[in-house]
Amino acid sequence: MLKTNKIASAVRLSLIAAVSAGSFGVVHAAPATDKSAVKTSDVERIEVTGSRIKRQDMESASPVTSISADTIVAQGYASVDQLLQDQTSMAGAPIGSTTNNGADGIAQVDLRGMGANRTLVLLNGRRMVNSGSGADSAVDLNAIPVAMIQRVEILKDGASAVYGSDAIAGVVNIITKKDFEGFQFDAKSSSTDKGDGQTYELNALYGFNTNNGGNYTVGAAYSKRNGVIQADRDWTENGSSSFVPEGALWGDGIKAGKVVDANGNWIDRTYGYDYTKDSYYQTPSKRYSVFANMTQELGNDLVLTGDLLYTKRKSHQQMAAQPADIMLDVCNATKTENCITLDSAMTAAGITAFDDGTVEYRRRTNDVGPRIYTQDTDTYRASLGLQGYLEAGNGLNWDVSYTYGKNKATTGTENSINATWMANSIYANQDAWFYGGSIPAEDIDAISYMETNHGGNEQHDVQANLSGDLFQLSAGAVSFAFGAEYRYEEGYYTPDPIIVAGDSTAAQQDPTKGHYDVISFFQEVSVPFTEKLTGDFAWRYDEYDTFGKASTWKVGLTYRVTEDLMLRGVVATGFRAPNISELFGGNSGSYDYLDDPWGNALDAQLLVNRTSDKNLKPEESESYTAGIVYSPSFLDGFSTTIDYWKFNITDAISRVDVQANLDACHDGDAAACAVINVTADGDLTNLTAALTNVGKVQTSGVDINVAYKFSGLGLDWSINNDATYLIKHIEDGIDYSDYVDGNMGGYAKWRNNFTITAGQDAWNVMYYNRYISSMRDYNLNDGSKADSVLYHNIVGTYHLTDSLSLSAGVKNFTDEKPSYVSNGSDGGTSPQVYDVVGRQIYGSVSYKF
Repeated sequence: MLKTNKIASAVRLSLIAAVSAGSFGVVHAAPATDKSAVKTSDVERIEVTGSRIKRQDMESASPVTSISADTIVAQGYASVDQLLQDQTSMAGAPIGSTTNNGADGIAQVDLRGMGANRTLVLLNGRRMVNSGSGADSAVDLNAIPVAMIQRVEILKDGASAVYGSDAIAGVVNIITKKDFEGFQFDAKSSSTDKGDGQTYELNALYGFNTNNGGNYTVGAAYSKRNGVIQADRDWTENGSSSFVPEGALWGDGIKAGKVVDANGNWIDRTYGYDYTKDSYYQTPSKRYSVFANMTQELGNDLVLTGDLLYTKRKSHQQMAAQPADIMLDVCNATKTENCITLDSAMTAAGITAFDDGTVEYRRRTNDVGPRIYTQDTDTYRASLGLQGYLEAGNGLNWDVSYTYGKNKATTGTENSINATWMANSIYANQDAWFYGGSIPAEDIDAISYMETNHGGNEQHDVQANLSGDLFQLSAGAVSFAFGAEYRYEEGYYTPDPIIVAGDSTAAQQDPTKGHYDVISFFQEVSVPFTEKLTGDFAWRYDEYDTFGKASTWKVGLTYRVTEDLMLRGVVATGFRAPNISELFGGNSGSYDYLDDPWGNALDAQLLVNRTSDKNLKPEESESYTAGIVYSPSFLDGFSTTIDYWKFNITDAISRVDVQANLDACHDGDAAACAVINVTADGDLTNLTAALTNVGKVQTSGVDINVAYKFSGLGLDWSINNDATYLIKHIEDGIDYSDYVDGNMGGYAKWRNNFTITAGQDAWNVMYYNRYISSMRDYNLNDGSKADSVLYHNIVGTYHLTDSLSLSAGVKNFTDEKPSYVSNGSDGGTSPQVYDVVGRQIYGSVSYKF
């Protein structure tokens, strides 16, 4: 009876705590009891991603994947985004090193394919500043060098109740190297077997302990990545753009454009321009980083901690010369200046003015040179924390921290074209432009300019936490964590004045600038109802100065069926606050790959006007996970986890599905036409994709992990297999599961990563592969599929001495070609889904003393 009363009291206490905090709600998941956990109080407690309560066990109600630094090094990852994007829990089209068009060199993570802005990235358990080219919606993973990573933890269920906004899909927590002693130097390099795409990396790490309980670790990292040109891969499909270097004219009734032949006659354009000779599959970059971690005991149960990080990134992408689309006035009786004359050759070919007295001139401006997009970004982060212990009750742990983050960027585009200047040059030199004459050098210089944009992000985050045990039950201690947080976010992006004015041949864009702040209260309670059943409860309240209040909760249960088998489950609510670019972003143009059902468009890329909305509300979500953890006592070293997961997002902030509305409009749906500002006869002049709160996302699947460590044949063996089966992924009523597309990326039914390692003390050999199942081509209705792929990789490591080790490996050993995607964003495929670089050979040397 006493036991029952204590449990009831514990539950009541957790509920009262929620009310006493101000009737704000938020729920939270906590770990379950591991069968090997010792119940005595002298066992060290640890912090697990997904909970602020320190525990004695690692296995939690929430599924967490941990990737060690040794694994990262062995598998040859040169950047955090490559590591994360190879995980089976990723989907969609995360941008990174193979994104050449429009990403500004940024690298992001896309957990469950739900969007980078729905995955929260932490550094040592604290928020990392959003970064990139300015007013960014997610963290640029380039800012975090691989050299500083101790491990990466991926929490794969909703965690808004613990961490607040952006954690709808889960959390990536990057833990840096601490308590390091000595000096370590690492050198790494890789190259494709075709002699391009080289990467180079140099890292240095130094740490020392002090006599008064301190440890100081500092490091520096440099990395360089060379490019891979699309046309240098024999499987690449040639591009076929209507913008040709010779220029083409369109007039009333002309569909394909008219070009001049060798005899000076205007004939139908029957060819396109192959832009793959100028575009990258792998984009070049250089990164310079310095970082430091500090832990210092101050006595009286006080510990001062801190970390510093600075990263400079210089990167660029390259695309074919600017496609200039110029509307030219035609001379007539009333207009005799700043116009062109339709000569007899033009009129003989049927070139006449449109109703507004203009003709359209399209030209690939190879006279100027390729578009080179450049980025120079600086990212700073400083975090300082003070931790202590209070001799109150059963003992209380407390901490306060301040984290500052700043990112600033200068981005540009070399060889941009000013449309107004180009039109004036054509008016003054009509024959040179139209009939292949020599365009004066001063005119070439006059029509081009260096586009320069500026942007940045800033973050201030203050937190205070209190945690400990409330009292003991027969099954264990009732633990809690309570805290408060204040966070300020600011961002801006200022395009080049020529872009803002709309005088460029690139899409017009307005400036973005805004800020918001949020104050939060959060709490957790962990209750061991019995020796087998533990419940974890979390509540969080957030108040934003933009939209108002949000409260979320989370409940997790673990049940130890036997010493070998544990059941676990989590139910949670979540939210994502609209970010600065969504609230305050200026209207901008984007050339998207779309299919025009009327056939009026001349290219697959259509200009879409993207708009923001300062009245957006937060997204809301529900998430569910349920699974088993099985470690049979009769098979030492073996374990398996199977977890079902499901996410439902309502009021999702997303742009309307332009392609779906184009198709519906073509079929006679007037409402669909109005949504995207298209006329019923297919006038795409004002094609618009607005941000709205009407989106819905539903996704579900199963994660399966099998791990086995054993000894045999005189070797130590380790086997690990991760698999994700996607049941469905529905956005706004459209099921994308089992589909691949050039815009949205891939949602494969099966993704599988298998690793086997064998070795002894001085050496080991690892074979690992990555499988992506076949997917239906979203752009085709004939049942066509993108083939499944299986990438084979092998690496060996040898420790010459205790201090010196060498490793060498091959990625994509069989040089698998990427699967064909009909509207692929580059080269007839989706570089964000498939390996477009090919076979890579890499090696590294590490020396520690």
